[in-house]
Amino acid sequence: MNSDFALQIPAELETALQLKTVQYLVTKRPWLDLYGVNVRPVAPYGSASRRVNVDPALIHRCLPDELLFEVFSRMAPYDLGRAACVCRKWRYTLRNPIFWRNACLKAWQLSGMVENYKILQSKYESSWRKMWLLRPRIRIDGLYVSRNTYIRAGVREWTVTNPVHLVCYYRYMRFFPSGRFLYKTSGQTVKEVVKCMSFRASKTDGVFSGRYTLTDDKVEATFMYPGLCPTMWRACLRLRGTTLGANNRMDLLSLSTSKVNSDGIIEPGEDILGSVELQENVISRISHQRGLVPFAFVPFEEVETSVLNLPVEKMDYYVPG
Repeated sequence: MNSDFALQIPAELETALQLKTVQYLVTKRPWLDLYGVNVRPVAPYGSASRRVNVDPALIHRCLPDELLFEVFSRMAPYDLGRAACVCRKWRYTLRNPIFWRNACLKAWQLSGMVENYKILQSKYESSWRKMWLLRPRIRIDGLYVSRNTYIRAGVREWTVTNPVHLVCYYRYMRFFPSGRFLYKTSGQTVKEVVKCMSFRASKTDGVFSGRYTLTDDKVEATFMYPGLCPTMWRACLRLRGTTLGANNRMDLLSLSTSKVNSDGIIEPGEDILGSVELQENVISRISHQRGLVPFAFVPFEEVETSVLNLPVEKMDYYVPG
């Protein structure tokens, strides 16, 4: 039997009460709505971080960071150092070890990848950039030039004058990361010789090809003078730099030439060092004590304006420093 005092609850009100009960029992999680939304903390009023950060440089507003990274990856390591001086953003971007790792592995590819990683961890605290700056390396973006001058007595005229001549000649060396180098001795200036310092140069240009090894800061270079009686040219050099990481000087420690005994027949266009087993004749070795002026490095972009192009009348002697 139902009571007369039972309340009659409308259907709409009953649905609303059930919904309110469900909302009371279920825990609300409003932070779930923030997923996928980048929320920045609000800086104090008047601080520098509260202002809108807009890069004033047009190149940074138009060029994406991914494209800028791709441009840097295609640049030479010597150009990366210049690019790091442009602005703060480029400086921090170029501290990425990827750029310097590729440069180091290419510069010391003769040592092998495993040996380079061992040297990196033991001497340079696993920093490729530090290894690039501190480890001696041979530069391949130019020529090493040694300018030598000496005085030669001339023909005596009558009994009044004793003429002398100031003779100037150059030694040129261009290195490649594969372990090969080009050598030329000439009286021509740098801007005239740079055009023929390539493997496509003919024998008439007087350019000889040889091989070198790099051990710490010591460079051993050897090539062969072809002919009926081949002569081996051997030099020991030491790398150094006027500033940190420059590697723009090479001291000529020793220079010698010696005849070589070969048992095979050498063709005119054949590589003598790689094709025939040669035996150096120690008895015929001659150590040269003259013309040992240190080599100075001249980049390709400075061959036209280098002071080494000056004639003897304007610069009788050059001090590499």
